[in-house]
Amino acid sequence: MTGRFPIEDVSPVVSCGRYPAKAVVGELVPVSARAYREGHDALGCNVVWLGPDGAARPFTRMRPGEPGQDRWHATIRPDAVGEWRFAVEAFQDPYLTWQNAVTKKLAAGQGPAELANDLAEGARVLTAALDLVPKGDRDRVREAVTTLRDDEVDLPRRVSPALDLADLLWEHPVRELVTTGDERTLWVDRPRALFSAWYEFFPRSEGAVPATVDAPARSGTFATAVDRLPGVAAMGFDVLYLPPIHPIGRVNRKGRNNALTAGPDDVGSPWAIGAAEGGHDAIHPDLGTPEDFRDFVAAAAEQGLEVAMDLALQCAPDHPWVSEHPEWFTTRADGSIAYAENPPKKYQDIYPLNFDNDPEGIRAEVLRVVLHWVGEGIRIFRVDNPHTKPFDFWHWLIAEVKSVDPDVLFLAEAFTRPAIMHGLGKIGFTQSYTYFTWRTTAAEMREYCEELVASADWMRPNFWPNTPDILHSSLQHGGPPMFKIRAVLAALLSPSWGMYAGFELFEHVARPGAEEYLDNEKYELRPRDWDGALAQGRSLAPFIGTLNRVRRDNPALHQLRNLRFHDIDNPALLCWSKHDPDSGNTVIVVCSFDSRTVQWGNTTLDMPALGFDWHERFTVHDELTGTEYDWGQRNAVRLDPYLQPAHVLTVRRPAPPAPAEPEQPAAPDLTVEDVPADLSGGTAPTAPADKDDARWTS
Repeated sequence: MTGRFPIEDVSPVVSCGRYPAKAVVGELVPVSARAYREGHDALGCNVVWLGPDGAARPFTRMRPGEPGQDRWHATIRPDAVGEWRFAVEAFQDPYLTWQNAVTKKLAAGQGPAELANDLAEGARVLTAALDLVPKGDRDRVREAVTTLRDDEVDLPRRVSPALDLADLLWEHPVRELVTTGDERTLWVDRPRALFSAWYEFFPRSEGAVPATVDAPARSGTFATAVDRLPGVAAMGFDVLYLPPIHPIGRVNRKGRNNALTAGPDDVGSPWAIGAAEGGHDAIHPDLGTPEDFRDFVAAAAEQGLEVAMDLALQCAPDHPWVSEHPEWFTTRADGSIAYAENPPKKYQDIYPLNFDNDPEGIRAEVLRVVLHWVGEGIRIFRVDNPHTKPFDFWHWLIAEVKSVDPDVLFLAEAFTRPAIMHGLGKIGFTQSYTYFTWRTTAAEMREYCEELVASADWMRPNFWPNTPDILHSSLQHGGPPMFKIRAVLAALLSPSWGMYAGFELFEHVARPGAEEYLDNEKYELRPRDWDGALAQGRSLAPFIGTLNRVRRDNPALHQLRNLRFHDIDNPALLCWSKHDPDSGNTVIVVCSFDSRTVQWGNTTLDMPALGFDWHERFTVHDELTGTEYDWGQRNAVRLDPYLQPAHVLTVRRPAPPAPAEPEQPAAPDLTVEDVPADLSGGTAPTAPADKDDARWTS
């Protein structure tokens, strides 16, 4: 920083500026700083920012925050992908100084003689402003200068035109003694980096034929998996994530349910990558050819689905890298290559890479593999266990890939310690899996989400109620209502969420003593009767489609920073909202965490967070039922897990008052017989006596 005024505690800044903060195209990014000066003259602050093309954007004026804290705030909206640079500037604002002084002296009754120097100073400042304001406003400024200098005009009319320029000179200030703070960086991704709905399925299960006494099992292919795409698209998902599609090792292959010995029909885990047919840049021959894969990606795009691939940097014992580059692995004392372990778990079918043995060779090969798939049209990678690889490797790899194609996104699958998960976000991972699955009370969820909002400058969450590895006990024992509850929480708390195939069919049977599925699809083919379940009403697909439609239609749900929680007097319920000031769109959600019993609660809404004054009332439309209610700060809710475990309410703002109508003749007196039987007008019925401070909403 160079200049006259201190500028401190700038935000967003990640790790003291070591890494860029994160945003997406079109996102409102809050910028703040602490700045102050000596004496009583007015200080102004603004943000200067440059796009990835190096072109400067018009500076953004900052507004003071809470009085006495010297904190300044603004929002910027980047409009292109790439690295942006910004800095906070502080300056002396002579117009505000003049305005404050003249207003106080007029209020004190001082006359023209006492204000002579102030009038001259005002004319000087406005003359300096002539070249700063838009051409269409310059005549107003000239007139104000002329009037200030006209001693024939009485004092109030003499200063009034100059005082009326306050809004104009706020946007186009005269800046003196400009001090520029340190330059900071902001990496801006495409919008899908923040707002996305993911669906995971195994292509080999779609169209698969299980083994029979007379015939072996037959894997599904990319060609047969195309038939599942319309169903995924109908649920409103926009990212289709595929587990690894590469050849699967035969050495030490695992059998069904992770059995140590595989039978002749066992297909093995896709994460045991590599065999004689090839490695990370190859396609499993049972799935089809590279051309089949391209056709599948194109067919997905026609359905509005972007394909995401798995990037798992590990090898089966028969991966080509093992024979070609044995130095890339860890050799044990007996001369064998170490397989992966997470005691007491053992993964005999997987060899982890040792990045310390030949870091340059491994880096070059991994970059080649990733860019190979980028060349095949893949722009999203879900990265398996990134926390088990060196952080400097990921920092380098992500930067290298983005230098080739800045639209490439990386989702970190890292269920590990918080500092590590946050660290992965800071070094470049676009999104991250989270602890969402294990936050099973309203209080836990609120606290965790507030932590995530506070970390929005570097870590973007992606909420998943299930994965092939994770079947939480709440889904095992909570019944169908819990599936709805967890879907509502995942889809409407976080701008990005995802689910693994089978969730919509309420699959909930776990392997005994484990938090994972029995007959796990990682180790076997799992064809499902999607159409039959839907026709028989045994599918959650329509409900999922509604949630994703609500997400798509409401801009407030596309953001993370705007998540606000509201008080509710029942600990089994959670109430939150998201408000988009640009569109005026507001969504309020009240969700139960109890999948077995009816729950009641009374909300106390933070009305300013919704864009209302404390006393106002408004109409809300329940997107799950189509019902409308009249709401205010305090509202009663009733949630039945089997009928409606959540309210998803879009706010209908009252129309501006209509112009006054001409006075009409008085209406005739009405008798009791003239009054209609129903005067509800579509609002919710009044609460009973024991809830007379609220309204029923269900």
